[in-house]
Amino acid sequence: MTTYGRAAEESAFVRTYTVVRGRTKPRHLLALETVLEAGQGRPGPAQAEECEEILALCRERRRSVVELAGRLGRPVSAVKVLVSDLLDADALVVPLTHSYADTGAGSGPSTQLLAAVTAGLKRKWPDAVAYPQAG
Repeated sequence: MTTYGRAAEESAFVRTYTVVRGRTKPRHLLALETVLEAGQGRPGPAQAEECEEILALCRERRRSVVELAGRLGRPVSAVKVLVSDLLDADALVVPLTHSYADTGAGSGPSTQLLAAVTAGLKRKWPDAVAYPQAG
């Protein structure tokens, strides 16, 4: 690696470290596929400029954590810390899907949703071993 390449890599690492203020763990449990949308709150004045970029992307449409990391060109771990800050400020929310939002706690997905998922899986893998249906 050239001296310039190494300096650029170290600079990117230092920048990421300062963006998250040295933190390595988010306060919220976030998976790579966690979907986020803009909320009603506002980020604090001390938030990194990446927080504004995250909000702008989530205002366009719902985005996953991994998509945000890719768009920002930052490590997923750093984006999770920033997203966690934005969740604390209610600037981002994790939307509930309609199937779960209107049903009681613990009721799970609707039979229509499960049927649609099953049909999609059968189309994707038609030769897969079928399991007996519960009757």
